[in-house]
Amino acid sequence: MKTLIIIPAYGEAPVIGEVIQEVMKARPDVDLVVIDDCSPDDTGAKALAAGARVIRLPVNLGIGGAVQTGFKYAVREGYDAVVQVDGDGQHDPHELAKVLDPLEKGEADMVIGSRFLEKTDYKAPFARRVGMILFSTVARLAMKQTVADTTSGFRSLNRPLFSYLAEHYPVDFPDAETLVLVRRAKFRIKEVSVDMRPRKSGKSSTTTLKSIYYPFKQLLSILVVMLRTPPPRMDT
Repeated sequence: MKTLIIIPAYGEAPVIGEVIQEVMKARPDVDLVVIDDCSPDDTGAKALAAGARVIRLPVNLGIGGAVQTGFKYAVREGYDAVVQVDGDGQHDPHELAKVLDPLEKGEADMVIGSRFLEKTDYKAPFARRVGMILFSTVARLAMKQTVADTTSGFRSLNRPLFSYLAEHYPVDFPDAETLVLVRRAKFRIKEVSVDMRPRKSGKSSTTTLKSIYYPFKQLLSILVVMLRTPPPRMDT
């Protein structure tokens, strides 16, 4: 498959070059694009210097808008598959084969690299872990499918699915909301166990205030997705 690695990045200048070089070394057979979400530092310049193609957004769109930009680029350039990789170094490029293999075999439309499907060394903060359990429970009820790691950003998607999400991707809090939308549109989701690492630099965009607000907003978003008819697929 013609595959594109999409790295959404905001304020990752200290580490983005290392992340890019690590991906390129592990998978020289795939292409890579960094979506610089109007970073306040020189993330874009560092990414260019490391050899990546870079799309610089003129305003900050957030993670949803940055990822959707990557999907639109993949559609335009004729890719068969995309993999979303975080720009903070948490996702190990040596695990890329795990999230791509089921896609190549036609077993799924989306493959999620999961921290919790099997026991790994990854340790989430208690408050975040509680939130993940809550989202997994709600998403399971909404999707009629169990997903252990609803907030993982390490995901591969085939062309029918990323083409669909290029037009209909939730741009605010896209984690569990996207999974519900994908399942309601009859796409197939599969999880595989992967090892993840601590952030190499910077801090999470989820502040204390956001960690309180986030669950309520996410649950409301899921409810909205469940109540409305999903946009029609173009490949059926």
